[in-house]
Amino acid sequence: MKQKVFMYLFIFSMLLVLFQYVNAKRILDDQRSQLTNYKEGYKSYKDSIAVLHDEIANQSHFNLERNEDAISYFEKDGYNVSSLIPFIKDELYKLNEKKGQHPIVPYASGGDRRMMVNTVKLLNHKWIIADFSDGEYWGEIFLTYEVMKDKELRFNLTESFLYPFN
Repeated sequence: MKQKVFMYLFIFSMLLVLFQYVNAKRILDDQRSQLTNYKEGYKSYKDSIAVLHDEIANQSHFNLERNEDAISYFEKDGYNVSSLIPFIKDELYKLNEKKGQHPIVPYASGGDRRMMVNTVKLLNHKWIIADFSDGEYWGEIFLTYEVMKDKELRFNLTESFLYPFN
């Protein structure tokens, strides 16, 4: 009787070990396949990030904040570029508040609206590109600027165009 009990216990324990082995193998295979998928996804995302970094570098080529020559131009005159850039943009935006025709935008707006500068990008230590709109008509302007003594700014309109209204 004792032998039969031990034999049944042995068979039961063998079945239990076999069940544990099969279950653990299945879990391990699932984890390996997930890890492989994650590695492939990681490579794909890493490549995408590298492409985006290249794109950002290309897009920001004409940007005062990344142009060492333009930065050194201002720094040799004693200006702090990180505070000068917002100052230049703010001074250009302040021209939106002047009454009557905009002092830089050469086009009159339709109706009782005003032409206003919306977006400003400082290309280097001498050039600015900006877009303007009155809500119905829009266009872009190319400006030159000069920082005078005591942080006075002089803007000069070089080129402009108005998109055709459809």
